[in-house]
Amino acid sequence: MDTTIIGIGAVTGNSPTTREECQQRLLEIHNDIAAIRTEIATADLERQARRGRINPTAFLNMKGRLRTLQAQAAEVSVRMSRLPGRKDALKEMLIVLFRERHDDAAWAVVLDEAHRRLGEVA
Repeated sequence: MDTTIIGIGAVTGNSPTTREECQQRLLEIHNDIAAIRTEIATADLERQARRGRINPTAFLNMKGRLRTLQAQAAEVSVRMSRLPGRKDALKEMLIVLFRERHDDAAWAVVLDEAHRRLGEVA
């Protein structure tokens, strides 16, 4: 059994928690995918040179690792899309700053106005 195969659930065990970590993990996964594709191409060139057949076990192993990494990339991409972005962080910080500098009555007025405007849009 090949121990280099990473299970699809492995991403959730050590999941990236920020967009930057997700981007870094995606970069690593895409580099691993490129390496496997190079491995497959090299095996095919060797097969052509000796006018033989590719080792089916090795080929299936490489394709399996490739599919696993592609699934991981998709999983990390979905996770990244669900993480708050810089715009969300800015909104949160604006709320924190407003609440620090104004009393509860001012916050209630602003919140009511926001709800009213959202109601007009919908």
